[in-house]
Amino acid sequence: MGKDFTVKKILDSNIEQELAKVGFDSSYLHKGTNKYKYLNMKIFDLTLPQANILKQTALTVGADCAVHRDILTANVEKSDCILGGSVSQILKISDKLRKQPFSMKNLADILNEMTKIEPKVLPKLMGILNVTKNSFSDGGQFYDFNSAIEHLHKLIEDGADIIDIGAESTKPFSQAVSAQDQLKKIEPILLYIHKNNINIPISIDTRSSEVATKTMDLGASIINDVSGFDYDEKMLDVVAQFGKKVIIQHSQGNPGNMQVKPTYENVVDEIYFALKNKIKLAEEKGICKDNIIIDVGIGFGKTKAHNFELIKRIEEFKSLGCEVMLGISRKSLLNMNDEPNEVKDIYTTALSSLAIERNVDYLRVHNVKMHKKLIELMKNF
Repeated sequence: MGKDFTVKKILDSNIEQELAKVGFDSSYLHKGTNKYKYLNMKIFDLTLPQANILKQTALTVGADCAVHRDILTANVEKSDCILGGSVSQILKISDKLRKQPFSMKNLADILNEMTKIEPKVLPKLMGILNVTKNSFSDGGQFYDFNSAIEHLHKLIEDGADIIDIGAESTKPFSQAVSAQDQLKKIEPILLYIHKNNINIPISIDTRSSEVATKTMDLGASIINDVSGFDYDEKMLDVVAQFGKKVIIQHSQGNPGNMQVKPTYENVVDEIYFALKNKIKLAEEKGICKDNIIIDVGIGFGKTKAHNFELIKRIEEFKSLGCEVMLGISRKSLLNMNDEPNEVKDIYTTALSSLAIERNVDYLRVHNVKMHKKLIELMKNF
């Protein structure tokens, strides 16, 4: 009778401890794990020589590189490539590419950087304080000053790391609010925070450079521009001048038209490049990359399918080298428009657990208390 083998799959994230358990050489343990951790990377717009060099180099170390089928016949000018292999193989490819022409040394540097393991983070919670009449989930609830201040204290008590104050709803089909009207609602809150020595970072949810200027003068430390600088051409210069953090969000269109048949050929790649270009623009204006947070803009010019694809693949956006924020709280992708906020918060928290697993840096939420408990639980994973 043949031997009854017992075999189970193990996760890449557990490989180092699993190697140790089987008695692997401890002096080689850290380097040895690189042979068991795998990466898949998409490299865009390689010329035919570059694509061929990369593919052949990958094959020499036992890895692989998928390229356009027509590069052999030169019927295409460029090709995107999918490079896959263990961390150890990618590092060997990187070393070999340094000796190749066609700027492959630059690619080698990028590949080498990509092999660095992202440290596991637990997200900071950005509590939402809407001082509007028509926000999609709590419009009018905190519109008057006393209600807003009461909710401010509740968000802090519940464990918010940042408070995001907005006086303009940007839900689908909403109308713009003037800078003056926004400031009438936001200024008193910022003055209250200053007067009472409330020590918590304040983000201002605005598309207006005038609002950004005034609120940063009053102590705001983050500007959350859901238009990604598209609404007000002065916003970039203002943020650069103050040297504060900025959240660059992707949005297809504006609130008036963004949900009218949003279309993408490849939603992840298109938003990736759009944000990459915005980051480059911000850096050219003098904004430090460490001060840039990116947001894929769930619900801003996306279908339900687009939104879920972005959530599933949100960790890919970490490759842009900036912190990543995700805002899914109570949004229409839950398909619960008629449910009370208490129910929406339960399902929001469930989706947020996926985002935490995918290493997002910030979660923008309405129910801070529930998310704080979630994060405490997920410290064990």
